[in-house]
Amino acid sequence: MQKMEQLELDAHRSDIVADMRSLVEKYRTIFDWDIPEIDQSAADKLILAAMHTALDDITAKLTD
Repeated sequence: MQKMEQLELDAHRSDIVADMRSLVEKYRTIFDWDIPEIDQSAADKLILAAMHTALDDITAKLTD
């Protein structure tokens, strides 16, 4: 039997994915405003790397 926490997470997984996609799109839009002739692939990699770093930082703080 799955733990209650896993069941709760599973129930909200699509919301988490949607929220993460919204954050990516938010920063893609900001990059587009600030840099008219942007290299979208490079910008996407930078945005995703920054999000990974932020998640790593949050993970470290929550697991201390």
